[in-house]
Amino acid sequence: MSGGEAGSAPWGTGAGPWRMGVETEAGGADRWEQDQWEQGRRERDAEAGRGSPWRLNTDPEAVRRDLSRLVLTLVELVRQLVERQAIRRMDQGDLSDEQVETLGLTLMRLEEAMTELCERFDLSPSDLNLDLGPLGTLLPTDGP
Repeated sequence: MSGGEAGSAPWGTGAGPWRMGVETEAGGADRWEQDQWEQGRRERDAEAGRGSPWRLNTDPEAVRRDLSRLVLTLVELVRQLVERQAIRRMDQGDLSDEQVETLGLTLMRLEEAMTELCERFDLSPSDLNLDLGPLGTLLPTDGP
């Protein structure tokens, strides 16, 4: 770099990117200043008892409940997809009477198992329907 380019200074002037606050390719002084500001914020947060922004203060019971909610939500989503696919195949006549009977019994047992698991983890069916913001809810609210 020549002496006229941003972030450079003639030797011996005492000026340079580390003193002028000019950002260089590696981040330069602006990155250093940001790091110092973040360090000060973390220290102030620690002194105020707010904890580190890099650590989660979680309750083990809340983690267990949220994880079980997520797993049961995924299982319920798959159960509903399988049920809808089974109904489509029945409507198309792809299944024998014996297969329809077996599939119906299996789906009823799976629904009962889901109900028992929801009760065990103190969740309602509406708790499993995650809100995806602008996309709406994960599970359809109408029947299959």
